[in-house]
Amino acid sequence: MTAFLYIHGFNSSPASQKARQFVAALQRLGLDAEVRVPALHHHPRQAVAQLESVLAELGQPLLIGSSLGGYYATCLAERHGLKAVLVNPAVAPHRLFDGQLGPQTNYYSGEAWELTRDHIQALAELEVPAPTDGSRYQVWLQTADETLDYRAAERYYRACALRVEAGGDHSFQRFVSHLPALLAFAGIPSGLWRDVDFSTFERISSD
Repeated sequence: MTAFLYIHGFNSSPASQKARQFVAALQRLGLDAEVRVPALHHHPRQAVAQLESVLAELGQPLLIGSSLGGYYATCLAERHGLKAVLVNPAVAPHRLFDGQLGPQTNYYSGEAWELTRDHIQALAELEVPAPTDGSRYQVWLQTADETLDYRAAERYYRACALRVEAGGDHSFQRFVSHLPALLAFAGIPSGLWRDVDFSTFERISSD
């Protein structure tokens, strides 16, 4: 059975809404033993080391990356030949942090830390060429993303299966309604999930 590695975004955590909704859905399907949602270190080198450790445990999981997690997921998918679902992914985030160096606070844990030029350099080191094997990717974008310009991802992932929705926001509204597509992409038999009412997971909010 396919395993899953959910990779959260910048200043986020396993307590984010999408992460909790995803885990709850897999619990409903009896697949929660196959999912990992690590709480990533704020420094990219340490975060990627954590993710590589989880990959060593899981083998060939489907990667689900949100925002900055989408950037990490792309790097790892290209490095290891993995499949990935990317949700409003960041493209070249090291070019997006102008003016944001300095004190940061994790939205969920409250951890205070400092965004430095070393963080930016570490992100730059993870950049990979645009994927050419589109069969290994699904890229979900919403045009009203207030944090990232969806068109950057639309261009970068042009060889991949793109799902571009009008409206929405950076958190990706109606995430749970797309979970059947994710499960099908992962190769999970439809008999396990086709009768599940995924809308029930909409009520799960972030902590």
